Amino acid sequence: MIKLSGVIITFNEEKNIERCLQSLTNVVDEIIVVDSFSTDSTKHICLNYNVTFIEQKFLGYIEQKNFALEQASNDYIVSLDGDEALSETLQNSIANLKSNWQIDGYYCNRFNNFCGQWIKHSDWYPNKKLRVFDRRVAEWKGINPHDEIVLKNNRKSGQLKGDILHWTYQSYKEFNEKTEYFSTIAAQAYYDKGKKAPFYKILWNPFWAFFKAYFLRFGFLDGKNGFVISAQTGNITYLKYAKLRKLYKNN
Repeated sequence: MIKLSGVIITFNEEKNIERCLQSLTNVVDEIIVVDSFSTDSTKHICLNYNVTFIEQKFLGYIEQKNFALEQASNDYIVSLDGDEALSETLQNSIANLKSNWQIDGYYCNRFNNFCGQWIKHSDWYPNKKLRVFDRRVAEWKGINPHDEIVLKNNRKSGQLKGDILHWTYQSYKEFNEKTEYFSTIAAQAYYDKGKKAPFYKILWNPFWAFFKAYFLRFGFLDGKNGFVISAQTGNITYLKYAKLRKLYKNN
């Protein structure tokens, strides 16, 4: 029988964190919360549960999550963000792994709630995420803010039944603010890695991002919010490359 550690990074998640903790309590053997010095009641809520609460200055999404992995006592990990929770079906799927763990990592579908609507199409579902894994053969990688768990040396992965429930942006204002924020982080990360921003990418990539999300992945079936999400997908792509081009111009 293996033991599981639930690992979460947080910052000002008072609206969501209790839901996240409740979904893990009966599934994992310990819960590690690494918090970036929240200024709301996140810490107070967490300390009402049996968690190890660690405050750590934010290192970057990838760096913070790898730091959090190192704090766990167990090698078998369930990783969530503070605005996520395990569906009941996924809770059962993970609990069954304790006596039947067979491979190195397991993907879960992520189901996103946007402005009160569960989004079933575009790039937002099934939105597969590898979140249940053996940390000895896995690490967080990617380009900030787009982090992902990568298994080392072509290790085997599978798929679990059930969804990670994700309460993402709950207003258009929040969506716009986060688009500006994440596009700035992405542009800087691209710049640091030496990626370029030729003019054709500023024109073509946003159009293709919108077209793929809205038409090829049926974003139009989610109504008004499907259009908003698809349009913002194109917009963040435009902003990322435009800001990257500006970085090169300024430097």
